[in-house]
Amino acid sequence: MLITLKTFKTVGVNAVPVNVECEITSGIGIHLVGLADRAVKESLLRTITAMQANGYRIPGKKIVINLAPADLYKSGCGYDLPIALAIIAASEQKSFTDSDKYIIAGELALDGTVRPVTGAVQAAKYAEENGLSIILPRENAFEAKPFFDSRKIYGVSTLDEAIDIMEGKPHPTIYEEKETRGRQKPEKSAWSQIQGNEGAKRAIEIAAAGGHNILLVGNPGSQKSTIAMALKELLPDMCYDETLETASVYSAAGLSATRKNNETVRPFRAPHFAASLSSLLGGGVSDSVRPGEVSFAHNGVLYLDDFNMFPQNVIEALRGPVEDGKVRISRQRSITEYPSRFLLAATMNPCPCGYYGTERCTCTPAQRAAFLSRIYTPVYDRIDIHAYTQAVNTGNNPVPENEDIREVRKRVWAARAMQFKRFGITGKTNANMTASQTDTHCRLGREENELMEKVISSLGLSVRSYTHILKVARTIADLAGCETIGTAHVAEAAGYRFLDRISD
Repeated sequence: MLITLKTFKTVGVNAVPVNVECEITSGIGIHLVGLADRAVKESLLRTITAMQANGYRIPGKKIVINLAPADLYKSGCGYDLPIALAIIAASEQKSFTDSDKYIIAGELALDGTVRPVTGAVQAAKYAEENGLSIILPRENAFEAKPFFDSRKIYGVSTLDEAIDIMEGKPHPTIYEEKETRGRQKPEKSAWSQIQGNEGAKRAIEIAAAGGHNILLVGNPGSQKSTIAMALKELLPDMCYDETLETASVYSAAGLSATRKNNETVRPFRAPHFAASLSSLLGGGVSDSVRPGEVSFAHNGVLYLDDFNMFPQNVIEALRGPVEDGKVRISRQRSITEYPSRFLLAATMNPCPCGYYGTERCTCTPAQRAAFLSRIYTPVYDRIDIHAYTQAVNTGNNPVPENEDIREVRKRVWAARAMQFKRFGITGKTNANMTASQTDTHCRLGREENELMEKVISSLGLSVRSYTHILKVARTIADLAGCETIGTAHVAEAAGYRFLDRISD
């Protein structure tokens, strides 16, 4: 008797359908075919043990299991559950009704417990697009619940529960269940910890409002890290599409995006400067490629501390994701693409000792120039805003209180709303404007053009830097609620390009 059940394989942020075909005929042995890797082949012993532990027999005949399409490489442990169900149905120990309307995935423990797998969000998306229901481990079902019709998502904890669903017995969907989560500790606001540094706070407000990449330069102890972490507190909540994209990336790696008050929060990723190229961009074998930090930071913040201490090849490799908002990872048999549209927040010291501009600095001009030149000019060009941070001496002069973060958020969110209305796309910001959009929305008057000409000639800026100044000026105007860009907006935007002059 031939039985076919549906499952899936994750490729990037998409789910590819896979059929589990099982036939029992005269002969001996269990044979698994269909270009399966070692992990899938090892699952047979685990699956058989789980079946026997739950009272199901293994037919003393030849069992052939085919994972189709046969030319698609299969990896992971998510095929355990559909393989077990296919053997049970093919051996006529159970009769399943409407088995073709379910997508099934799950890893089996030796006692028949169902464990989580990767790619639940992608699989649920595919199921909804094709009018199917889906059977997942409970943890994965709750992971997919916020994004799709939860009346068609079944969460199971054991093999027997999955069998009940396949037999048509009553079983609650995840729509009728509530997830129990532990109480989350409130996070201490980074914005409230910033002392002084009004210029840097203004810079991150502009960066958050327009989605601009920012580089903070300052002495040790000047709160560079704290200021960078405050960025995530200023960013607006994600829309549905952004939330789904972010959850899909994390699901592809078998992780769950961070949630707070039942809402997915914008990611904040902070890899160490010793991180390898593959950990930052993503890597793996064949089409089983895991996303890297640039994709985990999608729709959020990628924070790189000691930016110029990262390996040169890693810094150079960031140019593509920063510019294109995606990363393509090529392997011999496949090309996998992950989204990587993030706000880059980088920090660095101004010189090797870190104390340039103070009496403590011991660096020569040549040493400082070599230190700054570790980041090539094309990389500086792709960072819209350069800002200095300063250590605050609280001994003599009182530090003014920070502006209420709610007021800053109000300005940032209002500026974002102007951009969404301007471009007609929720989530699109000034930093992502195309060349034609920049020409349309960043037109300058006579006085503003004269000022820009002086800035370009004095700093010797590239065309890309000129464009970034226009985009930042557009954001500054949005924060002020202005329809047109004025000279004050251009002057402030140009002031955030001081490293162009230093690095030449």
